[in-house]
Amino acid sequence: MQFCLPLIHAHPMELRMRILVTGATGYIGSRAVPALLDAGHDVRAAFTSPDKAPTFWWSTHPRVEVQEFDVFDADSVRAAVAGVDGVLYLIHSMDGDDFAEKDDQAASTMAEEGAAAGVSKFVYVSGIVPDVDESELSEHITSRLSVERTLADSGVPTITLRAAVIMGSASTSFEIIRQISERLPVHAVPEWMDSTVQPIAVTDVTAAIVGAFAHDGPSHAYDVGGPTALPYADLLQTYCEVAGIKRSQVSLPGVSSDVVGVLAGSITDVDSATVEALIDSLHHDMVVADDDFVEDLLPGGHELVDLEESIRRSLAAPDLEADPANRDPLGPMPYDPDWAGSSHGGLDTAKAAVKAVASSIAQRLPSSS
Repeated sequence: MQFCLPLIHAHPMELRMRILVTGATGYIGSRAVPALLDAGHDVRAAFTSPDKAPTFWWSTHPRVEVQEFDVFDADSVRAAVAGVDGVLYLIHSMDGDDFAEKDDQAASTMAEEGAAAGVSKFVYVSGIVPDVDESELSEHITSRLSVERTLADSGVPTITLRAAVIMGSASTSFEIIRQISERLPVHAVPEWMDSTVQPIAVTDVTAAIVGAFAHDGPSHAYDVGGPTALPYADLLQTYCEVAGIKRSQVSLPGVSSDVVGVLAGSITDVDSATVEALIDSLHHDMVVADDDFVEDLLPGGHELVDLEESIRRSLAAPDLEADPANRDPLGPMPYDPDWAGSSHGGLDTAKAAVKAVASSIAQRLPSSS
């Protein structure tokens, strides 16, 4: 089956926008650019290193402009937003002790320069905000919420899409699920990790992004989630069932999220700081408060991809001879990071995981000298 994106503009000219896509080389950005082109928009794709642009098949599309971009440089941001109608904001700093400060600085610069340039819409992809007091939120979610407010306070109408677990090959959340599931022969699940999550396929996220730019209204935050909400442990089990691997689960009482974050970061190939930040968010249910986004942002007749189908499509081997433009966005792409991919584990992988965990814990212990 081919998943061809018809890149011939077939929309009324008054709906056509020039959209700056920040984070164009990232997971969501690299999938969003083709969706925006398919909707008839022009794209200014932001690259920290423009010499990497040829890696992405869409960079040579006649309606794509490659833009060198540094979100921490006001002059660079000013040049990037000049003449654009909307901005897809996909900037997230999840490593280092000062990641929240970096997020705030970047968002403030974008808000100020975007408003001054007359940008008509910000679309921001964030994380679901649990229904708890803000003091209980993880630092990761607190930072996302702060960015959301900074963009909206600029006066530019801001549509925020709050997602929990985004499904698709090379998605950070999906790769954590894949690698934990496949690399550990037994899944030890902490008691507190019975929180409920509501995964959503990346193709549904990109459809909502397109709809957000077409949406005429004031700033609004939409929760976006797929058809299924389930405990995180059940999500791991569902992955195993679809992937055709057998893993037992055992409850692990009295283990903190800090320890779990270290273990998961050691076992997976995903950046450890990112893994620890995401794990910390699992203390609360990450489910949608409503499904307003379906009616407000998605085209009529759009069917959300169900959980099992999203996993199957994410795991499907691509036709390496096919043009990447015709591949399923849920599946792997040539420009995905090297750490994305499958490893069905076994004894050697389990031994390597144990060694990595022991090494990581040892590095965190106070020195006896």
